Amino acid sequence: MKRSAPTSPPRWAIRFFKWLCNDHLVEAVLGDMIELYERRRKSMPRWKANLLFIANVLQFIQPFAIRGKSSQSLNTISMYKNYLTITWRTFRKSTGYSVINIAGLAVGLSACLLIGLYVRHELSYDNFHEKAARVFRVNMELKFGDNHLNLAVANPLFGETAKNEIQEIETFTRLQWYGSFLVKKGNENIKEENVAWADSTLFDVFTMPMISGNPKTALTEPNSIVITESVARKYFEETDVASETLTQNNNESRKITGVIKDLPSNMHFRFTSFVPIIERDDALDGTWAGSQNWNTYLLLKEGVNVNEVVPLLKKMLDRHLGPQLQQVIGKSLEEFNKEGNFFKASLTALPDIYLRSDRIGELYGVGNIQYVYIFSAIAVCILFIAIINFMNLATARSANRAREVGMRKVMGSMKGALVAQFITESVLTCAAAMLFAVAITIAVFPFFNELTGKSLEVSLLMTPAVMIGLVVLALIVGIVSGSYPAFYLSAFQPVSVLKGIGTSGKRSMFRNVLVIFQFAASVLLIAGTLIVFRQLQYIQHKDVGYQRDQVLIIYNIDKLGNRTEVLKTNLLQVRGVEKTTITGYLPVNYYRNNDSFFTSQSLDTKDMISMQKWQVDEDYLETMGMQLIEGRNFSKDLAADSASLIINESAAKFLGNEGLLEKKLYRIEDESTRTLKEFRIIGIVKDFNFSSMREAVKPLTFIYGSNDGGMSVRLSGTDITQTVSAIENIWKTVALDIPFEYSFMDADFDRLYQGERQSGKLITYFATLSILISCLGLFGLATFMAEQRTKEIGIRKVMGASVPGITALLSKDFLTVVVYAIVIAVPVALYFTNKWLQDFAYHIDLEWWIFVVASLLALVIALLTVSVQSIKAAVQNPVNSLRSE
Repeated sequence: MKRSAPTSPPRWAIRFFKWLCNDHLVEAVLGDMIELYERRRKSMPRWKANLLFIANVLQFIQPFAIRGKSSQSLNTISMYKNYLTITWRTFRKSTGYSVINIAGLAVGLSACLLIGLYVRHELSYDNFHEKAARVFRVNMELKFGDNHLNLAVANPLFGETAKNEIQEIETFTRLQWYGSFLVKKGNENIKEENVAWADSTLFDVFTMPMISGNPKTALTEPNSIVITESVARKYFEETDVASETLTQNNNESRKITGVIKDLPSNMHFRFTSFVPIIERDDALDGTWAGSQNWNTYLLLKEGVNVNEVVPLLKKMLDRHLGPQLQQVIGKSLEEFNKEGNFFKASLTALPDIYLRSDRIGELYGVGNIQYVYIFSAIAVCILFIAIINFMNLATARSANRAREVGMRKVMGSMKGALVAQFITESVLTCAAAMLFAVAITIAVFPFFNELTGKSLEVSLLMTPAVMIGLVVLALIVGIVSGSYPAFYLSAFQPVSVLKGIGTSGKRSMFRNVLVIFQFAASVLLIAGTLIVFRQLQYIQHKDVGYQRDQVLIIYNIDKLGNRTEVLKTNLLQVRGVEKTTITGYLPVNYYRNNDSFFTSQSLDTKDMISMQKWQVDEDYLETMGMQLIEGRNFSKDLAADSASLIINESAAKFLGNEGLLEKKLYRIEDESTRTLKEFRIIGIVKDFNFSSMREAVKPLTFIYGSNDGGMSVRLSGTDITQTVSAIENIWKTVALDIPFEYSFMDADFDRLYQGERQSGKLITYFATLSILISCLGLFGLATFMAEQRTKEIGIRKVMGASVPGITALLSKDFLTVVVYAIVIAVPVALYFTNKWLQDFAYHIDLEWWIFVVASLLALVIALLTVSVQSIKAAVQNPVNSLRSE
């Protein structure tokens, strides 16, 4: 028997019609269209009937028929108006619950906003330069024997040679610290500190808008200077001062050839004055294997890939380095490299210098990309905790909304409409929380700036990009945090709800999982906070090899000339002054000088040791409180001590430790003639930290000589204020109108680790916030469970259960959840804190009790939070408990 042909129209056309048209139109018209199709099918081919059916469907692409138009639009508007009314009534009916809910979200969002602004600022360094994508700083990595140096500086020839020999490079510029000078203003001398030597191409590379003067010629004249607008206002009370002069150090005049806008805080150097390099005789002098002391920046031509330039720099370096190595150490470049030695040049992109470069010779202190990652993770954790907190508080109130859901379903409300209602409530709540979060952020901005040492502005919150981001964030958080309660409540069965039968099971498990992750994040932050605090305490109290307490550092010594010794002699007469030393080389500043010595006259690289070389006098060790463990100190009565060395333990270890006293070391005095100077080791001093504790102590030698970089004074007694006052009076009689400026060594030491302390405080505050928000979430879950078990609690009390017994019963499940959180959090905390500590050469050991304390803190906090609600439920009258059921 032959089968009849199918009589149904194309399925895709039916689906399209249902998607396109309003529900009432589909119900009224679709059936008639299918009947018409069947009649046509009897009198015409199938393809023709299908074509006519499709044409009928397309006829309904009209405003009256399209889904979401016409009266349905009005219905939707009315529906959302109803949602707004219900949200407001719910807020008024449960004010306490709503305040806690909004407060938890607001605090969490505010913390995220603050961290977001901080991270954005850290990532914004040097991105504002118009040519930032084409600017790269030259780094040098040097290895001689066992000496390995990573430098942020290059030799003075590098930039000019690269520009001339590599066509991909458009230009270059160099910067180097100038030091400080005094500027005469009336009868007053004012010290200018942030001064740099700079090439005339400075403004071709960096975006530094000039408001007075010509950037093309500003740094081309000797005895000229370019200053910032703040410096201009300080001396002239206006900014249009090009062609004016500054009197420097009482007798030198500098012509102002340019005034630039103040440099922004997110720039990796923060100089306020620039003087031309052309005044320096050594600006384009030196050797490729010699001093590496210029911060050099290359501007690549447009369209050039940096990966193409690096090999060209290597070839250039090898081409010029080879002949000089042959001349100085008598070896070819190939022989030099075969012994494991090398000179390597690399490039760091301008926006990466601040966060991703921590090399010797950085112009200013740099940031740490790890802290950006840490604070970003903390922000995510806090936001995650706040969302979970909202979810748990919403489900905790589900018993009070269950009958509402049941009645709406009985009256014909669809699940989708209920989901939309509860998500709308969530978004509105989150929007209110966002407004409060912005208000909180603005209120704590000054405190946050003080805490981080930044100068963030409130106006950052008012930019269009940030405002749009806040709206999007509020929507995302509202939808995400409201989704689970919305689907949870809309899933209630009306018959069960109206009979008073609740829901549990898998949903209870899901809530517990949320709380586990919530408290796992809190335990992680608590453990991290404890470890950061202990590491900072360790740094503060570690024996650093010198005594930094009661040491006064006096500046501007280089301005005294031959009056320096007079000052020293007079200061020793002051009661409370024990010792004084004249040198700028101190463990707490960045006054550094790296040099190379050889153990033999053959100048073989295997016999070379690279050390810090500090010029000090005979009083240095005693003033600093350093311990001489072998040999003797310098003596001003021994002329031979001008060629004597006192090395530290690290240098002694490098040289073999045994029989080092009177051992000879050699230093190249003239590279062109290979002239050597002979030194003798006369003493070994105990290692002391002269850089961050992130680095191990490196070899160092003291050489006897004068250095006018500063004067350090060791004080004694209890009346330090009076002693400093007496020192200032002597200064005024000797130095006349030169400003008296000083600091204390212990304060300078603290500044070395200011970044770690600030980060530790931030982590502590944000960890406290996360715990607070977690407790709100746990309180919400405790409320939910107590309401769910109201009847059980009543029956147990009737059967004789005690309040402590019921409290323990209700608290047990929560504490179990927190224990699970601890089990998850401790290994994660162990991994990340250990990784952070590895950045320090000297750090604490990760001891088990730290994690026990963090876990116990989490347990105690959770127990106190849960106990409040558990006791409240346990003391309730059983008659009322059973009546409520």
